[in-house]
Amino acid sequence: MHQISVIIVNYNVRYFLEQALHSVMRATRNLDAEVWVVDNNSVDGSMEMVKNLFPSVKCIENKENLGFSKANNQAIRSSNSQYVLLLNPDTVLQDDTLEKCVAFMDKHPEAGGLGVRMIDGKGQFLPESKRGLPSPTVALYKMTGLSAVFPKSKTFGRYHLKYLDENSIHKVDVLSGAFMLLRSHTLEKIGLLDEDFFMYGEDIDLSYRITRAGYHNYYFPDTTIIHYKGESTKKRSANYVKVFYNAMVLFARKHYSSNIAGRLNVFIQLAIYLRASFALAYRVFSAAILPMLDFILIYAGYFGITRYWEDYNKYVKGFYPDTYFVLHIPVYILLVLFCMYLSGGYDKPLSVRRIIRGAAVGALITFSAYAFLPKSLQFSRAILLLGCAWSLAAPLLLRFLLHFIKTGKTQLSGGGTYRIALVAGSSESARIEGLLSRSMVKMDAIARVSPDGSRPEGFAGGLEQISEVVDIFKVNLVIFSAADVASADIMAVMSRLSGKNVHFKIVPEGSQFVIGSNSKDERGELFTLDLSFTIENLEIRRKKRIFDLGVAFVLALLSPLLAFSQGGRLLMKNWIKVVLGRETWVSYGSRPNTEFLPKIKPGCLYPGMIYKNDELEPAVNLAYARDYHDHPADKKSGLRQIKKSGISRENETTICN
Repeated sequence: MHQISVIIVNYNVRYFLEQALHSVMRATRNLDAEVWVVDNNSVDGSMEMVKNLFPSVKCIENKENLGFSKANNQAIRSSNSQYVLLLNPDTVLQDDTLEKCVAFMDKHPEAGGLGVRMIDGKGQFLPESKRGLPSPTVALYKMTGLSAVFPKSKTFGRYHLKYLDENSIHKVDVLSGAFMLLRSHTLEKIGLLDEDFFMYGEDIDLSYRITRAGYHNYYFPDTTIIHYKGESTKKRSANYVKVFYNAMVLFARKHYSSNIAGRLNVFIQLAIYLRASFALAYRVFSAAILPMLDFILIYAGYFGITRYWEDYNKYVKGFYPDTYFVLHIPVYILLVLFCMYLSGGYDKPLSVRRIIRGAAVGALITFSAYAFLPKSLQFSRAILLLGCAWSLAAPLLLRFLLHFIKTGKTQLSGGGTYRIALVAGSSESARIEGLLSRSMVKMDAIARVSPDGSRPEGFAGGLEQISEVVDIFKVNLVIFSAADVASADIMAVMSRLSGKNVHFKIVPEGSQFVIGSNSKDERGELFTLDLSFTIENLEIRRKKRIFDLGVAFVLALLSPLLAFSQGGRLLMKNWIKVVLGRETWVSYGSRPNTEFLPKIKPGCLYPGMIYKNDELEPAVNLAYARDYHDHPADKKSGLRQIKKSGISRENETTICN
């Protein structure tokens, strides 16, 4: 019998899984352990990676997504150990995490389960590390928001137990499924995870059954782990609200009387509709608030300019009717804002270049179109010229003010440009810098930090000076080499810098990716050679859609001529599908292995068809996704390079993975 079985359920998070397994292997060096990965039918090459890099890991490959509970139970039934650890793939353990946890459980035979202190990708404590039982009153306080308003209250704050010291050991009601260390003897007594819970609620149910059997659940903060995505779902999504609260309904039906469960069900169903409505309203508001503020600010400028022109201009005085204010000016502004949108001016991260480009193009189109209006609709070129100039300046002024209010800084960000502190040894520093450069990460500066406290030539300082390095170099991203920096030191630095506006990422030993997440509500971010697909970029996708519509417009004009040609008739058959967004003019070929590439609409044409060589098609698909650009010459040169390289079917899988 082993001391511990570590079980990880994976679903399409290959890079997080690889990093988690590296940390598990280090954490089990001094333990008799077995490691299981249960894959729920991933298509991202997860299991191939596990088999190649971690041959000692035992794998279960499902042909469908069975959910969290069923997948864990598969491995639990096949395991043979004193303890079972249910671990999320988006976690990183300290080297001594499991030794400390096993030692604590050995000393406390009354402990049926144990959870640890968790931090997110910015080093901030995750409140789900310790939770209370969602009784009807506790659930009501959470659903009504009273728990958020009074988090330290022993009455209203019992869901996340924020009145308990996060740095002290406590008995708690509920453990987090992200890290759940269980005594196998306890599982034999109470049963495995309830498979009626597909996702969410199974950890609450299991924790409750542990306490009902006479055991205790412990919150153990003597070790810390990173849990990148917190509860792994954006809390404001309607789907999350529905799944989470329905899990609470299932829990109530199982463990409370029918009367209590019925009343709780009414409250929960009401909460689902309210929270789902809030989620929809929040998304609409979040998307619309910045354009609305732009519109108001630009309109105020137009209004002021026009009124000044009416009252004080001694050369050209005139009267401007109400239609000018309620129709003409709004149309001018909407045209500018639409061009800003097409340019990516509302994409994140902020890009001053995209804002200026979009506003300038919109102003130019507005001023040019003005010349074609009837004389009765032309009021003043001077006002329009000044208004266009204000349309260019106002969005930048607004973003400057918002940025200053939020950060207290006077300099706008450079559109996703990073100022990096790289904590790594000399050889790893060079390797990681090369990885960042080849991955097309926008870098303004890199400050090297020595992990061992020394200060070799070319290094800004040692790890103990990381705070000073961050302040002096205005660092907004700290990257750690897992090969050179212990996970405990990484987490200590993250916690120390959690109050600063700094992001953190880790390079696993020997890997070709940099991984991290900015908060528990955000999907993790990767800098990797394998996943540098420009076709994923929102601006590129928007340009591709505009290109599709532009070609469709030209084809519509040429339709009388194309109707008499066989190829023309074939194109016109796809015209409606492209206009409706069901297809795109150019997409991947039909050969396999496109499941590892970003999803795009099926196409009428594909780049590899010009070579008439099926062996090249997988490589061409990969190049199209990775190197897609709005300059045709660049695409042609990339395809020529593929043709010269002589890629064959033998390395087709390696390329696409």
